[in-house]
Amino acid sequence: MGHTDLSRPLGRDGGWAEAEPPCGNASFAELPARPYDLLTLAVCRALPPLWSLLGLRRAAGALRHYLGATGAPYRVDAEELLALPALRAAVDGQLARWRTEALERWRSGPGTPAAYPADSGWRDFLFTRHVSTDWWLALRCAEFRLTGTVRVAAGGTTAVDYRFAVHKGWNFDRGKSECGVPFAPFARLHETGLAREFTVSGEAFGHA
Repeated sequence: MGHTDLSRPLGRDGGWAEAEPPCGNASFAELPARPYDLLTLAVCRALPPLWSLLGLRRAAGALRHYLGATGAPYRVDAEELLALPALRAAVDGQLARWRTEALERWRSGPGTPAAYPADSGWRDFLFTRHVSTDWWLALRCAEFRLTGTVRVAAGGTTAVDYRFAVHKGWNFDRGKSECGVPFAPFARLHETGLAREFTVSGEAFGHA
């Protein structure tokens, strides 16, 4: 019979136990709206239809959700995210690390079949225009976490079952910018109640 290793999960070094908290923008509707906030809102409302015409449906959906000002959680298709080569490579790198660590523990044990829990912790992933223009506009960056089990057979072969989770506090951080465009005017939409920040999440399951 095999056994389950209940010590520290594989692959946890370098990952965070909790996802990053929201940024330090002012609270929702804390500030009074000014004329230029309404101009910013008008510009933002024109973007989702344009992006949809350009095939940037994920970016259009995320911005439209922000402008809806509900603050409701927003789900993304984690399977689509895993299809991005750059993110897939990051995930595969974590799975390879799990296998290596599992084999190291297994070889120091009795050599019978064994199962090892694994957890990458939360890790950052930056979406760039080269990764995907659509996901870059939709998320810009996010955190992902892998949890699962590595099973080692008597002959030393490995199999991994895992859950991939993605998380993001969707907002515009004051003081930051992209391509020379400052985020402060867009952050003010949340701070004045014209839009609202929200949490993005998604999950997918796999076997390797």
